[in-house]
Amino acid sequence: MNSKKRIVSILKYVVLSILSFISIFPFIWMLIAITNKSVDITSGTLMPGSYFFENLKSLLASDVKYITAFKNSLIIAVITTTLAMIVSSAAGYAFEVYKTKTRDKIFNFILLSMMVPFASLIVPLFRMFSKFNQIGPLKGVSLNTHGAVIIVSVATAFLIFFFRQNTKTFPKDLIEAARIDGLGEFSIFFRIFMPTMKSTYAAAIIVTFMSSWNNYMWPLISLQSPEKRTLPLVMSALGASYTPDYGMIMMAVVIATLPTALIFFLMQKHFVAGMTGSVKG
Repeated sequence: MNSKKRIVSILKYVVLSILSFISIFPFIWMLIAITNKSVDITSGTLMPGSYFFENLKSLLASDVKYITAFKNSLIIAVITTTLAMIVSSAAGYAFEVYKTKTRDKIFNFILLSMMVPFASLIVPLFRMFSKFNQIGPLKGVSLNTHGAVIIVSVATAFLIFFFRQNTKTFPKDLIEAARIDGLGEFSIFFRIFMPTMKSTYAAAIIVTFMSSWNNYMWPLISLQSPEKRTLPLVMSALGASYTPDYGMIMMAVVIATLPTALIFFLMQKHFVAGMTGSVKG
């Protein structure tokens, strides 16, 4: 009996090891590729080379303005994530704590919007944002501005749903106790709810930052100037050339992967707890 369990355990580890290797092999291959010439990469070499700094210099000296695109992506991702955490969590909190039949209907309508493919909204969004140039206060979120990319992702149906489900696990006694102590509703939200639900916020930050960082479709439509472009647009341009330099492309991809990987590793302890809370709620 023990031998059978041991064999099953060994088989599990073997299968998991194979699956893990398959999962991380593309990234390992990219790390090797950034040290080789383009011709060596296309020939399928799996040995590290000595062309790392040449690929880095080629990327930084290219016409695509990689550093500028990196800054643009970082600015958009950080601002989007910060605003989304405040707006979406406040909406999810309000839908759960201040329940009424009308608010439940509004929330159900928001959930229905999750079923609409974003691609089908591109034309209406483009027409709407193109008219913002003519309205003074809205020029900051008109086409060809970072604001146009940010505002679309600040309050998403998924984030509102995610925070509402997690708010179900928040002890309502804390709210009542805070009200008795004289705290206002905003103070309860910012000083009690937000610190208590840090696992939920960590999970939401990871999802939102990655989504904003990798966003391609809407920035492609809304950002028309080369100096406004984000990393996904720049990497797409690198791969679309007649003679792509694969060493330089892999260098661009690896550098673009680092911020999202860093965010995930810093918050991974809270990520699972936050996602589990949403499922339980």
